[in-house]
Amino acid sequence: MIEEIGTTEQGDLLINVGPQHPATHGVLHLVITMNGETIKKIEPHLGYIHRSIEKMCESLTYRQFIYTTSRMDYLSSHINNHGCALLVEKAMQIEVPPRAEAIRVLMDELTRIASHVLWWGAMAMDLGAMTPYFHAFRERELINDIMEETCGARLTMNYQVPGGVMFDLHPNFRQKVHAFIKQFKQKLPEYDELVTGNAIFKARTQGLGYLSLEDAVSYGVTGPSGRASGLSCDIRKIHPYSIYDKLTFEEALHSDGDTYARYLVRMVEMRESLSLIEQLIDNIPEGDFLAKTKAVLKPPKGEFYTRVETARGELGVYVVSEGATTPYRIKFRSPGFSNLSALDHMTRGQKIGDLVAIMGSLDLVIPDIDR
Repeated sequence: MIEEIGTTEQGDLLINVGPQHPATHGVLHLVITMNGETIKKIEPHLGYIHRSIEKMCESLTYRQFIYTTSRMDYLSSHINNHGCALLVEKAMQIEVPPRAEAIRVLMDELTRIASHVLWWGAMAMDLGAMTPYFHAFRERELINDIMEETCGARLTMNYQVPGGVMFDLHPNFRQKVHAFIKQFKQKLPEYDELVTGNAIFKARTQGLGYLSLEDAVSYGVTGPSGRASGLSCDIRKIHPYSIYDKLTFEEALHSDGDTYARYLVRMVEMRESLSLIEQLIDNIPEGDFLAKTKAVLKPPKGEFYTRVETARGELGVYVVSEGATTPYRIKFRSPGFSNLSALDHMTRGQKIGDLVAIMGSLDLVIPDIDR
């Protein structure tokens, strides 16, 4: 019977998780080789949500292609758009007004908190704790309301454009952000009480899914997943863009490299993002929110590359220009694809019951992996 459903060695069993499985948080298909309850190998199978975004971008203008990235890592849409806008500005030497720079960073850090909060609730829910999921959406809705009022959208923002931002801030923006800061500061200790210090959660995450610093480098793991292994890879620190070099914040680093360490890094990052927002919210410069640019953008011939720190890690944007109105070639280096590549290494020798916790700690967004 075992041989009929597929084996690699005597006694090994192949099982399929996904592509329609709630723990994968998207259409991800894992083919798992097991011996008893022990994982021997995991092969991710992609392609279920592939939309050929990079090829689509080659038929779009330098204003239009930016917004396809909102549909990749849709929980980091502002930051993805920021990376694309930075590339066009770099290629055409466009100077962004100080007000627009401050607005961009505020939106980026609100996006990072909203993403991490959703991950926190989903991670706890994956391990059987329902309550944190509803608490997470309570705070996330406050951010979504702020985004909707200024940007007109709650998920795929389409707000950052070459030269700045599409619209100025809504008159209620500062007031609502202050209200969010106050509430989030009050609720963060509640997050720690519900999950961080929970004995069951710690037992399910500590010592599991170990990833060493050397292996994090080898697999190209970035973002919180890389920093939990001691890898200093925060683009905002090592290659500052926008006005991050003028702001004070700490890179969240941990050395344990396990599932719990990846959890702790994101908890620290939420607090650091909150600090960045506090530094900026009452110090937004006056002036233009958008630089004057030509109606039709034609970057010079050449190759251009920019990278930004999304909620999941390093997003690289590479463009080959032939001086036309559309890119000749576009390539995105998405963090999720590299982070997923380490899943097989992290889970070998672990129990199948621990797979959900290890995979959840990578914070995978499938359209970011399968473009």
